[in-house]
Amino acid sequence: MDFYNSYMFYGGVAMALAEGSNGLDNPAFDMDEQNNDQLKTKTDKSCKVHRTTDMDKNKPAYCVTDVPPWYLCIFLAVQHYLTAFSGIISIPLILSEGLCLQHDSLTQSLLINNIFFVSGICTVMQVIFGVRLPILQGGTFALVTPAMAVLSTPQWKCPAWTQNATLVNTSSPVFIEEWQTRMRVLQGSIMVASVLQILVGFSGFIGFLMRFIGPLTIAPTVSLLGLSLYTSAGDKAGSHWGISAMTTALIILFSQYLRLNPLPVPAYSKTKKLHTSKFYVFQIMPILLGLAISWLVCHLLTVFDVLPSDPAHYGYLARTDVKGDVVSEASWFRLPYPGQWGTPTVNLAAVVGLLAGIICSMAESVGDYHACARLAGAPPPPKHAISRGIGIEGIGCLLAGAFGTGNGTTSFSENVAALGITKVGSRAVILLSGLFMILLGMLGKIGAIFTTIPTPVTGGMFLIMFGVIAAAGISNLQFTDMNSSRNIFVFGFSVFSALAIPDWITRNPEFLETGVKEVDQVLRVLLTTHMFVGGSLGFFLDNTIPGTKQERGLQAWDKAPLEDSLSSEEVYDLPFGITSCLQNQSWVGYIPFCPWKRPTCTLSPGELPQSRGNKCSTRF
Repeated sequence: MDFYNSYMFYGGVAMALAEGSNGLDNPAFDMDEQNNDQLKTKTDKSCKVHRTTDMDKNKPAYCVTDVPPWYLCIFLAVQHYLTAFSGIISIPLILSEGLCLQHDSLTQSLLINNIFFVSGICTVMQVIFGVRLPILQGGTFALVTPAMAVLSTPQWKCPAWTQNATLVNTSSPVFIEEWQTRMRVLQGSIMVASVLQILVGFSGFIGFLMRFIGPLTIAPTVSLLGLSLYTSAGDKAGSHWGISAMTTALIILFSQYLRLNPLPVPAYSKTKKLHTSKFYVFQIMPILLGLAISWLVCHLLTVFDVLPSDPAHYGYLARTDVKGDVVSEASWFRLPYPGQWGTPTVNLAAVVGLLAGIICSMAESVGDYHACARLAGAPPPPKHAISRGIGIEGIGCLLAGAFGTGNGTTSFSENVAALGITKVGSRAVILLSGLFMILLGMLGKIGAIFTTIPTPVTGGMFLIMFGVIAAAGISNLQFTDMNSSRNIFVFGFSVFSALAIPDWITRNPEFLETGVKEVDQVLRVLLTTHMFVGGSLGFFLDNTIPGTKQERGLQAWDKAPLEDSLSSEEVYDLPFGITSCLQNQSWVGYIPFCPWKRPTCTLSPGELPQSRGNKCSTRF
């Protein structure tokens, strides 16, 4: 799930589904009367099965299988890209510290291009062959924390000279080998860890696994994703607290205070001719606007030489010319390919640590699937679709490792919430967005532009993002009975221990010396990964301390409406007629990720269905 990956699902989407309005019932545009008529006609034809009343405020204008007009498809696809871009570009910027790339902006831009390119490929695969819901795929913060834990171990910690910009020659073979060695370790370890997700997905084991993972496991795991990154956010924001505070204030202003205030924009229709329409720009892209304005301010302060030009002075990193000529040096076009940083290697400690992040990502994605189905006017996803979705995400992580992003892929929950804003749940829009991401991932200068964002501007954005991630994790507790002393103990002990234990291990590394180097590395990575410690304790205590399903919050999670078999065929079946070719094959029923309907039979008058066993039942 990453930047505030679970925020929009558990915070925005869950609140929208529970309360039915607030900000999510406002479309991005106030469409003209002709478009409203078109939307109404299309909705009545395709979405009527899923509405309870005409006053249902969460009803989509376009359902999963509908295709909006081409101009609306393009706008919404670009909007989904812009919604996800802040979270996606944040991951390479954070990993660059552990990879010794703080002063190599050109390579940072290549990593940004890589992650966009792979995210686009995974989005296309997920929409066509995966869960088949309109869910955009992107990088995952669940793998950032264990990756940084691996890179902070004595074996992989960056040499002191790489921290000094005056000593770094980005074209030097020595420097290139320093960061590529670390990248290859991440690549190989992510690829090995992704095999677990592929097996858990395509084997159907995900359904069994989810029985034991509840809010008291997810809450400490997700909240610690944000809390554990406070050092990175503080260091970047501290490079110029004035600029960071301005960025944070702007994002808060746009996303919280002005989100329901539209701006008038010119529009044209056959009925109204030239007129103005309302555009909810602050609701759609508050982070993008905050970054852009702060970026512009930093540029003006640089041009007028207000900011110090001496690297040794405080505030120098707020200048926009720190990264040099990275944009001019970047190529216009480049095609990412597997193994571009060399042959991936595998580290046991890294694999074990990344497995913890993979498990967390899978649990969050299942929640995203159900939320997306509700907002897109689709029935709850059946087990075969969930299995395919998780399996495709595993393949996405495998590709991300092979292409050298330093990360994996997962469902982006903030884009799920965007469905509630636009009321357009068409998977054709997400498919087009994936194609845009592939295209932009091949434009080298696009990634280079993103790397020129001043450090304190990035820090101000991180203060918002990581804080919301932490709050999103805690919001899972709304499903549990927090008047229960049992639940208070489980959550409190898990979180506090996950902060105390990694901190102590980091300050006392000599304690973990068993005499076996590989074992020491595994223990050090696991015990310094906050989300692993907190998630493991939460999982163990929640499943061993006596408590009812209602008390633990499992009952609230299980309150999903029954599958609508009349439309689940259309939504979740495999494309290109594959399901039709396989549905009469009995062996298909034994493949967990394949949709299959038992053959029906004709009963004689007075004959009971039970007399022919299961052959007379229709089931997916």
